[in-house]
Amino acid sequence: MQDPLSLHLIQPHHFPFPPHPSRTLRLPPAAVSSKTSATAAAAATISLPPKPTKATVVPSPPPPPPPPPPPLPSHAEFEEKMLFLDSLGIDFFALIRRHPAVAAAPLPDLKSTLHFLSSMGFTAVELRRVVGMCPEVLTSRVADVLPVFTFLLREARVDGSDLRRVVNRRPRLLACSVKYRLRPTLYFLQSIGIAEVNKCTSLLSCSVEDKFVPRIEYFKNLGFSHRDAAVMFRRFPQLFCYSIKENLEPKFNYFVVEMGRELKELKEFPHYFSFSLENRIKPRHQCCVEKGVCFPLPTLLKTSEEQFQKRLDICCNSSMPLSSSPLWCTNCEL
Repeated sequence: MQDPLSLHLIQPHHFPFPPHPSRTLRLPPAAVSSKTSATAAAAATISLPPKPTKATVVPSPPPPPPPPPPPLPSHAEFEEKMLFLDSLGIDFFALIRRHPAVAAAPLPDLKSTLHFLSSMGFTAVELRRVVGMCPEVLTSRVADVLPVFTFLLREARVDGSDLRRVVNRRPRLLACSVKYRLRPTLYFLQSIGIAEVNKCTSLLSCSVEDKFVPRIEYFKNLGFSHRDAAVMFRRFPQLFCYSIKENLEPKFNYFVVEMGRELKELKEFPHYFSFSLENRIKPRHQCCVEKGVCFPLPTLLKTSEEQFQKRLDICCNSSMPLSSSPLWCTNCEL
């Protein structure tokens, strides 16, 4: 009978891990070749490193709370603010109903803004108009208003003598950000070929995305090319100010359905949309239909009522050339 041979595998190296309870791995008995004098199986143990512990996930800190609202003015400051605005002829209570932030605006900031505008030449009447049309001016600091004047002078090329007229016409300019509103709008207007933006500065306070682009897309959907639509707005920039639903759509429908005119006439005379549909376009078109006369759009709409009737009588009392004739409506415009 042969003695079993025990094989012990001892690990000669030490793993650089902190002392932890080790795990043991038992191997099956190893088979020894038949040429040896004896076969035996021994359980060998190998020390394995412990499982690493999971990393602790530190949650991100919550966002800081929003800053507290500015404290409401004291009764004395509130009364002083009311008296100061009343001295300028501004109804304080009507003002805070439209723009409640005025009630919490610091009185020194409010005074400095109005004093700055006064130093720019604005009269008390003009200040009342500016504040009445855009109460946000009162909650703007001088540091916010001054860049607007600089922009109008240097980038929009407004003449210094026209600054008051420009602001009186569109007071909201003073409450607009130069970086995020005025300058992007200026670049857009220049990109479609409007070189003299100083003649249509009221458009600078409008949003390119919300006002300009939808109106250009509207005309493109009607059949105008992008180039032709840009030409229309370049010839008549105020077209950007008209409502699609209330103005452009009903007038265009009447132009196509009732008047039966071609799109190229609108391209040449986009001012068509500036005339009243009920008081100017429809009555004059119906007069022409009754008389069997067809005038070009400028002659139809731009002339005074007396000139229109006189021209209508001339056309009715003389032979009218055919529409295919090169003399049709030639030199009809005054």
